Amino acid sequence: MSSTSTTSPAAPFPSPQSLGAPADIASSNWVVCKFGGTSVSSRENWMHIVRCLNARHLEGLNTFVVHSAFAGVSDALESIARHPDNAQSQAAHLIELHTEHARTLAVDATLIDQEVGELRALAQRFAEGVAAPAETATLMGLGERMSTRLGCAFLADQGIETIRLDARDWLTTLPGPNASTRSPWLSAVCDDKPDQALQSHIKAHRCVVTQGFIARGPDGEDALLGRGGSDTSAAYFAAKLGAQRLEIWTDVPGMFSADPRIVPSARTLKSLHYDEAQELAAMGSSVLHPHTLTPPARYGIPVFVRSTTQPELEGSCIAAHPPGAHAAVKGIAFRRDLTLISMANPAMWQQAGFLAKAFAVFDAFGVSIDLVSTSESTVTVSLDPLSAAEQRTLEPLVASLRALCKVTVIEDCASVSLVGRNIRTMLHRLAPAMTVFAEHKIHLLSQAANDLNFTVVVDAEQGTRLTHKLHDAIIQQDTEHDTFGQSWERLNQSPAAAPALHWWVTHRDALLNLMQDRDCAFVYHADTIRERVGSMKHLGALDNVLYAMKANPNEQVLETIYEAGMSFECVSPGELKRLFKLFPAIDRQHILYTPNFAPRDDYRFGLNSGVRVTLDNLFPLRHWGEDFRGRDVFVRLDPGHGKGHHELVRTAGAQSKFGIPLFELEELQTLAKQFDVRIKGIHAHSGSGIMESGNWRQVGRVLSAAAARFPEVEIIDLGGGLGIPEKPGDPPLDMVNVDRALTTLREEYSDYRFWMEPGRFIVAEAGALLARVTQTKGKGDVQYVGVATGMNSLIRPALYGAYHPIVNLSRLADTPSERYTVVGPNCETGDRLGLDRALPSCQTGDVLLIANAGAYGYAMSSRYNLREPAQEFLL
Repeated sequence: MSSTSTTSPAAPFPSPQSLGAPADIASSNWVVCKFGGTSVSSRENWMHIVRCLNARHLEGLNTFVVHSAFAGVSDALESIARHPDNAQSQAAHLIELHTEHARTLAVDATLIDQEVGELRALAQRFAEGVAAPAETATLMGLGERMSTRLGCAFLADQGIETIRLDARDWLTTLPGPNASTRSPWLSAVCDDKPDQALQSHIKAHRCVVTQGFIARGPDGEDALLGRGGSDTSAAYFAAKLGAQRLEIWTDVPGMFSADPRIVPSARTLKSLHYDEAQELAAMGSSVLHPHTLTPPARYGIPVFVRSTTQPELEGSCIAAHPPGAHAAVKGIAFRRDLTLISMANPAMWQQAGFLAKAFAVFDAFGVSIDLVSTSESTVTVSLDPLSAAEQRTLEPLVASLRALCKVTVIEDCASVSLVGRNIRTMLHRLAPAMTVFAEHKIHLLSQAANDLNFTVVVDAEQGTRLTHKLHDAIIQQDTEHDTFGQSWERLNQSPAAAPALHWWVTHRDALLNLMQDRDCAFVYHADTIRERVGSMKHLGALDNVLYAMKANPNEQVLETIYEAGMSFECVSPGELKRLFKLFPAIDRQHILYTPNFAPRDDYRFGLNSGVRVTLDNLFPLRHWGEDFRGRDVFVRLDPGHGKGHHELVRTAGAQSKFGIPLFELEELQTLAKQFDVRIKGIHAHSGSGIMESGNWRQVGRVLSAAAARFPEVEIIDLGGGLGIPEKPGDPPLDMVNVDRALTTLREEYSDYRFWMEPGRFIVAEAGALLARVTQTKGKGDVQYVGVATGMNSLIRPALYGAYHPIVNLSRLADTPSERYTVVGPNCETGDRLGLDRALPSCQTGDVLLIANAGAYGYAMSSRYNLREPAQEFLL
């Protein structure tokens, strides 16, 4: 296999020769191109697809396009099956979405009339509760069937002669090796043998378009290849055609050494062996489905992972003999939501057959085991994230195991894996990095039998920090190998264009003037705050929007928000007192007070102040019930699963201290009746930094179902947590889709008023921390730039591993030429504001700007090392 060459950034599309395989590997004239949901969801991306296909055709190649559903459609179709009470309105939304896509692509929307009819009929069957289980596969396959009809029409309009192939006619599922709760029509496996009939059927055509994700069972029923299965479809077709190569076009430019959402300094992997890439996929990398690489590896078909929107970037090459094949850690893989089951029985020592008996129980319940760790008397296994059906089998599975041994279930775990070939030969070189495990509780440790990974399982809250540390200690320090390309941050940095988007560029002179006689300062931009308030108040389904003032309680910020017409959510008497002082005439029914594990006097203060008081757990009612007798209250529930950008900001689930669990609702009813407490509002909060527009609709459904138990409920408070773009290249939260989702929720539950309580969303992008450069220093390949304040002003990077964009405000027009780690003056290794940042050459006296610092900056600051945090100013 020859190495891929780097293409010129100026070229509209890379040369096909730079991607191809030698003729002795794959002699076919076909190249399989898979385009994911994001890639096919805009006209701009479709023009990239057109250029890609034309480039292949000019080289004399034929293209076989595997096409995903439009972004978000598969989730919406699955929601119909899971929430059939709202099936018809969800179906109507999907029909509207596809009509809009047809309009955007300027093609005839009636092309999908057949599928639209099937969608309406299936939605009705699910709503009536009469849908057969296998019809879930038919329902979810409609996304690909509709999108490919519109995609084919668009390609024809662009002059590309295309035929549409029904994937179900050519992909037939195989019987599974054992019974599983994941039915064979939802997570199927297909034959990948070369298919002469298929090759003959399409040989006269230059371009073929087919669906990903869907197949057909031997009995003729529709089947799915599992979520992410479009990659697998493409791999099957590449094998059946003996394709020259398989190209996976997606929204990221290749595979990375870690998840860039967690580690922005993660670097592209230019070349990988099949088994390394498969291991990364299996251990948590989300770029490729784990099953994708088996057919290409079997037939020696090289796989290329590239970005639809950045086709000039080199991407990743996966092959049998990639350039730079050597023993090295190629990536740090991270998986959440693991469950561990520990089985202990002293009598198992030298007992024959114990493992066979125990594993037979898992087989009987159709639950797959991933990692295994054994000792003389204990066996611990990990389970991959469980589906809803598998969650229901966990309790009877454990009960069956208890007939054999003592069983302990440990939930909410995460695995962190070092992935690379011949990892045993590198263990001595990893020794310095292993010190990062000293502060973490390790539940399970596994060295893979295939010598491809070294994995530890820890509590979920430790996972991201551990991933950061290992990446810093191993990947960032690797200067020997050319496996690694550019970092995610650098690839997505556009110094010439990005600054014009930010308020601090327009006000650069004013900010530098402010810094003339000081070394650091927090600055807030009032107009940006007003704009964020406006975007919330334009959500027509909401009756009230409350600012969660813990994000930033600065008095001038509060005045700006109050004047813009928002209400407030508070968590302490101190916050209430500040509001009463600033706004004596405020309607106290527009203040929601939500203490958590607070002393009794805190609740009494809220009740006596006339604000709306929230009960976060049952303890206050159980022990201080007389304080609440005859009162109106809100209750905060735990919806069961938290979301957000870091474990420590996910405020729901068993590992979170917040909220009344749903299994205590019956006791809540009893206590409310006992003390004549009227529950007027049901409240929940999932976490911070949530970018899924449908999250609050899902929360609202859970809360509305709970509210049915309490006839006096008037208000459903959906919480906050609306995310902002964290890293270069991140898209903003789609507020149009948020509004659409909330409108759907309101239509479903019209008896209630709906509230939300954003905090960080309102103020984060409106704030910046300015800090003067004090010193610079180089240590080998690492360059440091020190600034006058650090974690004493902004602790989020040290606490959460949070990412904040950093620019040199003094040299804003200069092109970044250096890579710096930005550190503060505090006596802590963790006093780091940014890692491996591209900046112009920094000099003592320059002013650096740390962006998105308007939330949880000064509010969480300290006087650590007896250093004063930065002062606050409103611009």
